[in-house]
Amino acid sequence: MRARRVVGRIGLLLVLQAGVGCKQDPAVGDPSVKAVSLTLDWVPEPEFGGFYAAREAGAFRAQGLAVDIKPRGQGETWKLVAQGVTDFATTAADQVLIAREQGADVVAIFAVYQTSPQGIMVHQARGFARIDDVFTHPGTLEAEDVTWLKFLRRKFPDAPMKLTSNSPGIATFLANPELSKQCFVTSEPLQARTASSDPQTFLIADAGYNPYTTVVIARGEMVRKDPATIRKMILAMRAGWRAYVDDPAATNAVMGKLNPEMDASTFAASAGVQKPLIETAETQRTALGEMTAARWQTLGQQLVELAILKVAAPAEAAFVSLDRLPAK
Repeated sequence: MRARRVVGRIGLLLVLQAGVGCKQDPAVGDPSVKAVSLTLDWVPEPEFGGFYAAREAGAFRAQGLAVDIKPRGQGETWKLVAQGVTDFATTAADQVLIAREQGADVVAIFAVYQTSPQGIMVHQARGFARIDDVFTHPGTLEAEDVTWLKFLRRKFPDAPMKLTSNSPGIATFLANPELSKQCFVTSEPLQARTASSDPQTFLIADAGYNPYTTVVIARGEMVRKDPATIRKMILAMRAGWRAYVDDPAATNAVMGKLNPEMDASTFAASAGVQKPLIETAETQRTALGEMTAARWQTLGQQLVELAILKVAAPAEAAFVSLDRLPAK
């Protein structure tokens, strides 16, 4: 399972999962457009801003699509796609490869984060200079035992720090100056600063494990039989993310009504932190959301080395791009 924020928002998740306050694309139900669903793996936050921007600005409708965006919370959303419960969903690249080895024919079509926002935050007073210091100094690390942590434990087999399970919120981090904690750099560090703490963050990507994150997936059957819809979805998401990266304010206001537990200033700060993780030198040469076979192949090999996958399947089977889709 992808390591997500654990923030104790069960009530909010239940409300969102029930559909209360979740605005649909106004074109849903219009027979002139194709209705599809996009299930998120968390609640409305800036990491999904481009999808909501595509809906609000009409990018989906411009492509002849009516997209029902469904917040869901934690879980293996790839199973919903594989089972046909939803047309599209967000997940992480390592989950795509795990799903495919388990026989799920899911394919990535768009990757929001080119650099994973998964990280570790420490207290700046500890004087750490890089992520290696977390694993070469005594202390405590709160983290879920998922793929990125397995990668780091393999890289630092003799780490003297103590590992404990991740706890909800940031209270333990605030209370213990020797505690390191898993985070999304767009979330918990902002909360800690608001609480007058001194968080310093290190990206897991800097240690060499960098799966695409907030990856949109579809069923392989849909990619093969209905490439036109996949093409339209990619183009609409690209337009939505372009609009959101350039100016997130209006979309943040919309998401703020769906997720009232995040205030406006945090929405704005989070959108600013994530911008360089979404728009990189690579996407400036290609386009937002693009992926490469080389990175998928590297990820597959890493998962094999971690004994999470038995074999590294061909990277080309795990994702598609516009230039690999049939013209019709």
